[in-house]
Amino acid sequence: MVHHQRFHQWRKGEAHIFGDVEHGLVVFDFASFGYKRKKPRLFYLLLISLLSCGFVLLVPELFGSSSLSLLYSFGVDSEVARENYDANAPPCSSMSNGTICCDRSGVRTDLCIMKGDVRTHSASSSVFLYSPKQTSGLVDLFSSFLGVAEDHADEELQHEKIRPYTRKWESNTMETIDELDLVVRKDIAGARHQCDVWHNVTAVFFSTGGYTGNVYHEFNDGILPLYITSQHFNKEVVFVILEYHNWWITKYGEILSHLTNYPPIDFSGDKRTHCFPEAIVGLNIHDELTVDPSLMKGKKSILDFRHLLDRAYWKRVNGLIQDEEREMQLKPNQPPSGSVQEPRMKINKQDQKPQLKKPKLVILSRGGSRALVNEDCLVKMAEEMGFKVEVLSPDRTTELAKIYRVLNSSEVMIGVHGAAMTHFLFLKPGSVFIQVVPLGTDWAAETYYGEPARKLGLKYIGYEILPRESSLYGEYDKADPVLTNPKSVTEKGWEYTKKIYLDGQNVSLDMTRFRKRLSKAYDYSFTKINWHSNLLLNLPSADSLD
Repeated sequence: MVHHQRFHQWRKGEAHIFGDVEHGLVVFDFASFGYKRKKPRLFYLLLISLLSCGFVLLVPELFGSSSLSLLYSFGVDSEVARENYDANAPPCSSMSNGTICCDRSGVRTDLCIMKGDVRTHSASSSVFLYSPKQTSGLVDLFSSFLGVAEDHADEELQHEKIRPYTRKWESNTMETIDELDLVVRKDIAGARHQCDVWHNVTAVFFSTGGYTGNVYHEFNDGILPLYITSQHFNKEVVFVILEYHNWWITKYGEILSHLTNYPPIDFSGDKRTHCFPEAIVGLNIHDELTVDPSLMKGKKSILDFRHLLDRAYWKRVNGLIQDEEREMQLKPNQPPSGSVQEPRMKINKQDQKPQLKKPKLVILSRGGSRALVNEDCLVKMAEEMGFKVEVLSPDRTTELAKIYRVLNSSEVMIGVHGAAMTHFLFLKPGSVFIQVVPLGTDWAAETYYGEPARKLGLKYIGYEILPRESSLYGEYDKADPVLTNPKSVTEKGWEYTKKIYLDGQNVSLDMTRFRKRLSKAYDYSFTKINWHSNLLLNLPSADSLD
């Protein structure tokens, strides 16, 4: 039991510490040794270290051996720690407050997690994490006496740099992405740092720079990784965006509203200090336009993301339908602008058979390169086959809800390989997706759209054109590798691929050859949407396109 309660007494330029050695209290009198507070800090730091060592030696007498055992419970020799250690656990799956853990093992992205007192500082492109004090109360006491705490309150303990964008392997692209400094600072004095806005939920930092403006990259590099990283928070998360674009917020607002309950923060534009208990800097990404259930909490898949799109666009689509109904009431003799009629195949009433629906085919039309030059012939052939055809020409300004409405209500989508094929995400699982594959694009067409489409549950058909169906057929000698061996050309690099096959090629379909694919798609989709009439009409089942 310590009887003396007088721990310190101050005089100008001097310090006295009293105690009772007999009862376990150390007594020092700095003034008696002639030391002043203005002496070099090194001496005091050494003195504090000595006092700390003495304190540890005195712990058994002060608190008992059971208290001392707590000091070792954090060491590598702890039996509990060894039992709970999981060598197969993913990086950063377990970390303590006041630390940063960065996983840089991925080819596509880096990701850092900060836990504790997280604060933004946009002026320096930094995010600070103030680490809680780790020293004993006695050391803090002496530190406060000597003025050391104030000098070292903002001492850097860890410093990481990260560009929060998901194309890590493309060095030229990553150089255009704003870099963040993630800094852990010591806060042994418990200093009160400025906090303008306090959030009690996790922050996710990411960039909308890079290839933003291209719908494929917007979904593949941004929206899907954002879903993967944040969906398990059940909307209790704040998005902090680098290279913030108002148009991006408007374009993807419906999706964002189903991932977060809070307005996004413009990191550079909002100069206030935002404070969080945790921050995730960077986004996880699995593969091209997909979600890997084995890497997701709750085993979420691309189908779960597709269901989110349904919820996100339902309200807006319902509003569009109501607008058209009001327009029809005002002009009863005219179809509403932008609407798609739902013609049905008429059956003789005497047969007393149900009306059969026509499958809807949407052609995504391209302008410029990789255009379908005989698109009109395709429309005519499809209509003669029995399809209800709609030609859709989306651009960067087209509202996504309108594209979603058209494709979600269709059975078949056709398009020439390009970024617009990303809209296959709006098709209902079980629909048919026919991708026209120009020369030199077979690998990209399969990797970026074919395989992901199958993962979504679509019936995918890749139509690889012949050299004579390419506009390049009239520009190169018939024996030129550009026509006969596109792979040898694409292996030369992206510059050759882009210039020759992406920017310099259009397509003219061989209608006889293409009709075979389209006929299979028609039979499948017609049977599928009229399944309820199959028994009455003796239609074949819709189970395969083979």
